[in-house]
Amino acid sequence: MADILVTGSAGFIGSHVAHRLLDRGDRVVGVDNITPYYDPTLKRARLARLEAREGYRHLTLDIADRDGVARLFEEARPAGVINLAAQPGVRYSLEHPHAYVDSNLVGFLNILEGCRSVQPAHLVYASTSSAYGANARLPFSPHDPAHHPMSLYAATKLANEAMSHAYSHLFRIPCTGLRFFTVYGPWTRPDMALYKFADAITQGRPIDVYGEGRMQRDFTYVDDIAAGVIAALDRPAQVDPTWDAEHPDPSTSGVAPWRVLNIGASRREELMRYIEVLGEKLGRKPQLNLMPMQPGDVVRTEADISDTRAALGYEPTTSIDEGIGKFVDWYLDYHGLQRGDG
Repeated sequence: MADILVTGSAGFIGSHVAHRLLDRGDRVVGVDNITPYYDPTLKRARLARLEAREGYRHLTLDIADRDGVARLFEEARPAGVINLAAQPGVRYSLEHPHAYVDSNLVGFLNILEGCRSVQPAHLVYASTSSAYGANARLPFSPHDPAHHPMSLYAATKLANEAMSHAYSHLFRIPCTGLRFFTVYGPWTRPDMALYKFADAITQGRPIDVYGEGRMQRDFTYVDDIAAGVIAALDRPAQVDPTWDAEHPDPSTSGVAPWRVLNIGASRREELMRYIEVLGEKLGRKPQLNLMPMQPGDVVRTEADISDTRAALGYEPTTSIDEGIGKFVDWYLDYHGLQRGDG
């Protein structure tokens, strides 16, 4: 049993991670500021489920609050830290750039400073597959350079990786950055594609399908993501004794207990197949509105998880048929709908 700090605990991934920690007997200190980026009702519903559980303690706090985060670390003194609080979304960053600097840069610095003060056994934080940016070589490998982000969101996550390396080197804080690949499942955010598609299908509206339906994604079920997060937490990063400073591997370090890993399903799925399965599970035929690519988007993603398997014993198990089925069961129940309802 340990005290684990989970930031973003009322969020989509954070709530799943917190439940999984509680299931195995850890105590969880959850932090979330219930931002109105999307309907806070959903966040409060996730939070209510957590607060009903023994071992969960919540603090409403913005991680950009420097003094508040410092007090949190001093009082909680967590054995491990999982930072999932962030301003998400590629398209939102085109219109609201300062939100990403406040949460993803200033907020992450405050988390690093908190870790510096209490020296937890491990800091695990969310990065993103968007970090690969203009890189077109598939599958995406953390051993490949990632220097060309296509959005400010991706740029802030790459900055997190660099910031954590500096703190890991200077203050010997074990740090693991996890590049998540297109997460989906129950309790997902309403701004994410699966939720938006489900809303459109059940309301009889056409789905806006960007990239004229040519996009492919490494869709990863949220339980597989949460399992990877906790597997990483339990295995702190170490200095890589094989690291070569003359040929530096960007995924590990020879001067710090630091690493970057992919967390994905390690398979590409056609976006059109994803939509087809969703329609089947909802019992309604989707209407499609094919549109051009949006700024900041990439055509296809796929994770190379060979390092993740070796380091964490990680193995995703959920197919999109099973995962979308579980999402639909939750979606219909949450909205009080029946299969085939409009």
